[in-house]
Amino acid sequence: MMKEINITLPDNTVKRVPTGSTPQDVANIIGHNLGRAVVISKIDGILKDLNHTLEKDCRLELFTGESSIGHNTLLHSTAHLMAQAVKYFYPHTKVAIGPTIDNGFYYDFDVDIPFTEDVLTKIELKMKELAKEAQEIERNEITAKEALKLFESLNESYKIEIIKQINPKDQISTYKQTDFIDLCRGPHVSNTSKIKYFKLLSTAGAYWRGDENNKMLQRIYGTAFSTKKALKNHLNLLEEAKKRDHRKLGKELKLFAFDDEIGPGLPLWLPNGATIIEEIETLAKETEKKAGYDLVRSPHLTKSILYEKSGHLNHYKDSMYPAMDIDGIEYYVKPMNCPHHHKIYASSPKSYRDLPLRLAEYGTCYRYEKSGQLFGLMRVRSLQMNDAHIYCTKDQFKEEFLNVCRMYLYYFDIFGIEKYSMRLSLHSEDELGNKYVNEPDLWLETERWVREALIEGNIDFVEVPGEAAFYGPKIDVQVWSAIGKEFTLATNQVDFAVPSKFDLQYIDENGQSQVPICIHRAPLGTHERFIGFLIEHFGGNFPTWLAPVQVVILPVSDKYTEYAKTVLKTLKDDGIRVKLNDRSDKIGSKIRQAELDKINFMLIVGEREMKNRTVSVRKRFEGDHGEVEIASFTKSLKKIINNRSITHRKEADATSE
Repeated sequence: MMKEINITLPDNTVKRVPTGSTPQDVANIIGHNLGRAVVISKIDGILKDLNHTLEKDCRLELFTGESSIGHNTLLHSTAHLMAQAVKYFYPHTKVAIGPTIDNGFYYDFDVDIPFTEDVLTKIELKMKELAKEAQEIERNEITAKEALKLFESLNESYKIEIIKQINPKDQISTYKQTDFIDLCRGPHVSNTSKIKYFKLLSTAGAYWRGDENNKMLQRIYGTAFSTKKALKNHLNLLEEAKKRDHRKLGKELKLFAFDDEIGPGLPLWLPNGATIIEEIETLAKETEKKAGYDLVRSPHLTKSILYEKSGHLNHYKDSMYPAMDIDGIEYYVKPMNCPHHHKIYASSPKSYRDLPLRLAEYGTCYRYEKSGQLFGLMRVRSLQMNDAHIYCTKDQFKEEFLNVCRMYLYYFDIFGIEKYSMRLSLHSEDELGNKYVNEPDLWLETERWVREALIEGNIDFVEVPGEAAFYGPKIDVQVWSAIGKEFTLATNQVDFAVPSKFDLQYIDENGQSQVPICIHRAPLGTHERFIGFLIEHFGGNFPTWLAPVQVVILPVSDKYTEYAKTVLKTLKDDGIRVKLNDRSDKIGSKIRQAELDKINFMLIVGEREMKNRTVSVRKRFEGDHGEVEIASFTKSLKKIINNRSITHRKEADATSE
């Protein structure tokens, strides 16, 4: 009689199945629909392929492609399917890496032909053929030494390079579907027939390992979903995202520019973009003044000794610009503000009565991002920082940390950010003394402080090990735009290590010298990244308080230009950002141009308005609002501006442009 084993499901029901069954077999037993939809499993909490054999009693979880785990598995498996199709047409192609990314995947290839749109179409059609063949996907465990021999026989130089960095005795895994073999941890779907709904999206150049000194490879981006509807919805979002691309809109709305003679990653802020920066800084300064922050300034250039003392030179040198020799002394352009603020703190004696001390700065920092990693405003080399450091006692820490988190929530409300996630980034014990300062007790203590503060403040968070700053745990803030695109916005960090390096002290109530705790925070991140996010979040349809131009005056003909100029002066005197379109175009053409310029308020003036000393108001997304007195319009507009209203956004999001 065949031996049976007990399989415990998430609802604690138990299925008895023959020894040697697979998770796919169990799914089939549960139901036909589940058997078709399942893509991956967990056995006793560990991800396993569906064709993994079950040899003993265990707990089993089954995931369809609609789950995040299942979706990621589909993406990864589709990437392999794509590589198989590429190798079918171009057998001499060398395969590099093919990871999953947010709602997608990419694969890098060393191939002689360019990946044109026609080539992508051909590859995609072949992928559909291969998927329908229902090829079994086999996992094999071999030693690194065996893997090296295998991939040498396949002439896969990039895989060989990866394998040579692994201990020859270590076990690694490969995945095979007919004639295609790849080095991969997995897991994958068990059969290509489970890959049904996918799309190849675009190509790009990519340096091997992101190093511009290495060969340029060709990258193909794609996506995959478990249903046709989900794929269609995602493709629609991608189309909307293209319309909202901050690089495209930034050019159209004349917000910023890049120039080769200035250098890559060094944005020029045009008047419209500079206006947005001014408004954001005004908001931040108002908020911070109420919260008890003091504004400071620090130089752009500093001796290397400062960064040696802080530890930044040791940990972040690769991200800093090279040193320059001045009078025989090494200087660096400033990559961050914290060491300078430590020096400001140390410039005068402190007692417990001076704490908490909150120092804020709106300066520019410089970081060397590799050319291949630069991306519009999202990855740049000059950064205007919404930066501050809080020096406090241990007793004050929890409230100060929570107040920073509350400031995030305040800003989210203003900018209409409805979805966000706070990630508590922790240290890794294995990296103490290397990636992280070697203070194991302090790490555990400060991580506990942050965890307790978040729980007490009723703030949702997830924990992520191994992503802390070198000097302490931190909160990384992820936000989602109005169309569901994820951005890394800001950070809130705890520093228990560096203050002592700078001999920062305060005298406590008992006359004893103590070292303060330092909180690094940047609720709005850098202006570059934040404005890039806002451009895409609002689709360029900025709320009136933030818009570079708040009002445009449109005379219906040249006869009314002088009156329009009077209205212009009145609004300017009231502090409203207004411009006059006095071109000899028809009024319909002027309105269309104002719509293209994404100006929220249009004031139309003609014979009646001039006679009555009024204006006719037209609002974007809403149409005509009728004739009103100038003073009445100005009063209501200033209320919208002063309240930093974003009531326009739902209308903007609902309008397809």
